[in-house]
Amino acid sequence: MPLICARPLGRLVPKLGSSLRPLLSSAVSASLAASPRRPVGVALQQHLGSESWKRFYADHKLDLLALDQKWRQKWSESSREKGAKEEDEKNKYVLPMFPYPSGYLHLGHLRVYTIADVIARFHTLQGSKVLLPMGWDAFGLPAENAAIERGINPAKWTKSNIARMKEQLDVMNGSWDWNCELATCDPEFYKHTQKIFLALHEKGLAYQAEAEVNYDPVDKTVLANEQVDANGCSWRSGAKVEKRKLKQWFLKISEFRESLLKDLETLAKDEAWPERVLAMQKNWLGKSKGATVKFPVLAFNQSTHSAIEVFTSRPDTLFGVQYIALAATHPSVQQLAKSDPELQAFLSTLPGLPPDSKVGYLLPHIRAVNPLAYHEETPADTKVSLPIYVAPYVLGDYGEGAVMGVPGHDLRDHAFWKEHHYDAPVRFVLAASEDESTTAMPNEPFTEHGIMNANSGIFKGKSSKEAGEMLVKLLEPAGLAKETEKWRLRDWLISRQRYWGTPIPIVHCGSCGTVPVPDERLPVELPEVDEHWAGKKTGNPLESQTEWINTSCPKCGGEAKRDTDTMDTFVDSSWYYMRFIDAHNKEVPFSPEKAKALTPVDLYIGGVEHAILHLLYSRFIYKFLMTSSFAGKEAAEAAETTEASESSEEVYEPFKRLITQGMVHGKTYSDPVTGRFLKPDEVDLTNPSQPKVVATGAIANVSYEKMSKSKHNGVDPTTFIAQYGADATRAHMLFQAPVSEILDWDEHKITGITRWLSRVYDLVQKVASSTESSSAGQSVKSFFENHPNPDSAEYDASVAIWREVQRTISSVTASYNKVYTLNTVPSDLMSLTNLICSPSNCDVASPLVKREAVSALIRMMAPVVPAFAEECWATLYPNSASLFDAKNEQARFPVPDGTEGLLKSRKQTCAVQLNGKTKFAVEIGTPPAGLLEKNAEEKLREFIVAEVLRTEEGRQKLEGRGVDVSKAKKVIVVRGGKLLNVVM
Repeated sequence: MPLICARPLGRLVPKLGSSLRPLLSSAVSASLAASPRRPVGVALQQHLGSESWKRFYADHKLDLLALDQKWRQKWSESSREKGAKEEDEKNKYVLPMFPYPSGYLHLGHLRVYTIADVIARFHTLQGSKVLLPMGWDAFGLPAENAAIERGINPAKWTKSNIARMKEQLDVMNGSWDWNCELATCDPEFYKHTQKIFLALHEKGLAYQAEAEVNYDPVDKTVLANEQVDANGCSWRSGAKVEKRKLKQWFLKISEFRESLLKDLETLAKDEAWPERVLAMQKNWLGKSKGATVKFPVLAFNQSTHSAIEVFTSRPDTLFGVQYIALAATHPSVQQLAKSDPELQAFLSTLPGLPPDSKVGYLLPHIRAVNPLAYHEETPADTKVSLPIYVAPYVLGDYGEGAVMGVPGHDLRDHAFWKEHHYDAPVRFVLAASEDESTTAMPNEPFTEHGIMNANSGIFKGKSSKEAGEMLVKLLEPAGLAKETEKWRLRDWLISRQRYWGTPIPIVHCGSCGTVPVPDERLPVELPEVDEHWAGKKTGNPLESQTEWINTSCPKCGGEAKRDTDTMDTFVDSSWYYMRFIDAHNKEVPFSPEKAKALTPVDLYIGGVEHAILHLLYSRFIYKFLMTSSFAGKEAAEAAETTEASESSEEVYEPFKRLITQGMVHGKTYSDPVTGRFLKPDEVDLTNPSQPKVVATGAIANVSYEKMSKSKHNGVDPTTFIAQYGADATRAHMLFQAPVSEILDWDEHKITGITRWLSRVYDLVQKVASSTESSSAGQSVKSFFENHPNPDSAEYDASVAIWREVQRTISSVTASYNKVYTLNTVPSDLMSLTNLICSPSNCDVASPLVKREAVSALIRMMAPVVPAFAEECWATLYPNSASLFDAKNEQARFPVPDGTEGLLKSRKQTCAVQLNGKTKFAVEIGTPPAGLLEKNAEEKLREFIVAEVLRTEEGRQKLEGRGVDVSKAKKVIVVRGGKLLNVVM
């Protein structure tokens, strides 16, 4: 059997010298000239004859690399011929998340882009006209930091990276629509980002406000809350984030919070979005219903507010409040700090503390009073005044910046109380049951709803939910409580004090205030600041570009200054998918007609790490765009009449279906003694099953971990493709793991894929060269309906093959549609290949059935291994157009042909038991339908026994071992003869 590697046959022809040149007769040349698509091998085979061809072919190897190159060139030529003529005809939109142009693609990129291309090609074969665009998320801090480090312009660095990554993408055998290519750093793109910003500004959805912000001291820029991790560090630089007061630009995403939450229900239908992502979005929106409660303040010689307002989602725990905690930014804290040096010192330490720190500062000379203390029936413990702390775990931008501490019923409050009042008792005011017998851990907080206990006074015995509502109503007349709704979501802070981003199209005029840059003056382009990069300076160079900053006011014509902030790069990625559909429109971001025809995106593919930021912002911006004038006059008018999206019943979601793929982990070697990660040249792989540390000879530890430079486990996908070919790499990538799961990359397992492809290629060559009549013009269904001899071996073999073809079509189609089970596609196709190639089938089955089975196999393989499938298709159908030609009806993805009822096998497996123990299984004839009736049980037993004894194995293992079935106590036949139990 030929292997896959070495040189392509076509390149071997001129190198084989005198041994081959005589074979290239005028007949062969004429054959190739008449059919340019015909592979050289087919022409030679026809000229040489079957036996000579087999000997010649056995000496040469199939080269997938050459097939990649050949068909990429043909696809490129075809694409150039078509140009953009078919752009308006697209009716399916498949989109992988576009990459940041770091300069190198990794295996994670290869995985997501393979999945996207496979699905796009599948839909193409089904007759859809698929849009599969590619672009570059090109703005951002990494490029600017690289520019500072290298002393070059970030635009130059970014463009060179794009060129390099585009070359890498080209070798993946993708079907990208390069006519739609975009880069967010291109002024022709960010001109429209600026237009969208101004449209938001016009509607009051983009505004400037002074706020406490997260400041990254390393990258010297502001971060959104979502860009600060759980340890208070920047998601990008890792630096400890500082709190600063700055005037910043915000987008009013809170205006759309109701629809952002409600429409998650639409995305949950039919599992369109992963449940995990929906949960993360819902938690980030953070809608909670509760009450705002006022705690009067007792101040001794202190100037402060008369009451502290607290939001709580658990008013039922009011009887259990034992302290009040305030955020560092709370107005009372800021007021008291002016006269309290110790408090000032404490506040200065907070930026360096983790958010879950249990430290606290007890405010002196100030106490709070539980509002229930004014009620006569309230227990005495609840009437005791409450200490007030400043605590880092209290967030200034959630609720009122104040927390009522209930140690008995909240985990964080319990931990804080124990830190500061270790010996003080914790007050429990409700339990799981009335007698408290089901409260498992008396020393731990009870955080669920339950039954109020004796510490809740007159509310004892009531359900906590009912009691909570009653308590709010009790305090409401006195102005001490009211029902409230709170959201975790905050408006989106988009200002960044950096250069490499979209400039904010606003000028600041001393007379007119903030003035939008007119449409005709867009884009506001970034100035050239080469001296800044050459000097490797940090900070925002825009702040020192006086010629660029100083401008005229568009409204009054007077002196004005440009805004020196740039936009968060998430603004670019929040709408880029809309630009792909109309990438060459110079006037508007996209036309309403294109938006209606091609959005929402049918299938969006990317990592789960974007579950909150990117996806939430994209949903917000899409909802705005589709209710704005950008989507047409009708959409804008409809939005006006329904007061934007809050009360609109129309659901606007950018991505119909979201697929989140798992990460790719690399094989990692470490020293068993030191734990140090080993470089490739530090590992002896002479015996791959027992890798050794070169320096010590010890057996190295092997694990699969996230790829990184520090672990020396990275794999360059282009190097791998250069060794094995793009198609084999794509199939290997899919085969190793379900799409949503982590993929442990093991290159050695690719041999299974290459052997399979070699076997398929041999099969195609054999079927294509067959001189047997294949009943041209006859369908497979007609073949079975009109077969003259259903009792023949040919008929049985044909049934076996075609039944498996039909099963595989259904299974593979389901996997392509589900996406998450794409790993089963290669395995299903391998099983089908094995069955077709089986001598008992391949040597006996009808030539028509074999040819159609191979045709279906090629088409089912095509999305995964496109170049290989094209070559096989051209071999089988030399005069046919490309598999992926939209007009090639012959190449449509196969569908079940309705032959299921005709494919009942005349054979079935019968398991034979002796006294209830299975001894062997044999193939027997299928009993006639009449024997399966209830009144034919005796005849069925006789038939099955006779069939078993008719087989050689049946005779040997029964009669040959002295088992006389005629003398059995009982003969039991089960499941229509699939089980025979002989009881002696």
